[in-house]
Amino acid sequence: MIDPRAVISPQAQIAEDVQIGPFSVIGADVVIGAGTWIGPHVVINGPTRIGAGNKVFQFASLGDAPQDKKYQGEPTRLEIGDRNVFRESVTVNRGTTHDKGVTRIGNDNLLMAYSHVAHDCQLGDQIVMANCATLGGHVEVGDWVTMGGLSAVHQFTKIGAYCFVAHNAAVTRDVPPYVMAVGRPAVPHSVNAVGLKRRGFTPEQVLNIRRAYRVLYRSGMKLTTALEELEKAAATQAEIRPFVEFIKRSERSIVR
Repeated sequence: MIDPRAVISPQAQIAEDVQIGPFSVIGADVVIGAGTWIGPHVVINGPTRIGAGNKVFQFASLGDAPQDKKYQGEPTRLEIGDRNVFRESVTVNRGTTHDKGVTRIGNDNLLMAYSHVAHDCQLGDQIVMANCATLGGHVEVGDWVTMGGLSAVHQFTKIGAYCFVAHNAAVTRDVPPYVMAVGRPAVPHSVNAVGLKRRGFTPEQVLNIRRAYRVLYRSGMKLTTALEELEKAAATQAEIRPFVEFIKRSERSIVR
């Protein structure tokens, strides 16, 4: 299951059925879960924990040191869940001591060729990062987010669940859940209605989210006033609650 031309540290912990292709390098303090497939010419350094059923294609680099001038070799780590796919030349860096000390990737994500996840990023589940999509350090990405090709997210920015970030978008402020963001710098375009329908949201829920979007972005209200209106809606419409909570915890301000 492990090609004899691969270089595996004796300190690595690899499940019995893991497949590792030729010329891949697995460093010390790397743990790889059952059913994971590592292609040729992959480099994985630790401390890194990789769950079950992942696929890592050629030339990917996982768990190497963060690209941060302040990093001085501290023991930070990368944690990856289950059933993720890392396509050709994807790069994912470990965390830094200037944040949680860990970069986390959840489950069932697809990172297409040349996409990049920087240090201390926190990714949820079912995310798609298209070719060359890039996350700066300390970025949070919610579940079911889709990032178009060549899109980029500024460090410390948050992307809410079910968002769609268009190709070539440059996100410099937080994007609330359900929103489609486009442009450089990115601005709100509409509700990601197609994505919501695919995820099982009912027509009524999508309509409620559209109304919430109009309150926030089309009513002309100040943010504090709009938030009060959204709080009222969230009392009876559970799908609006994540919208409200996200706005409340935004630190970089939201796209407007």
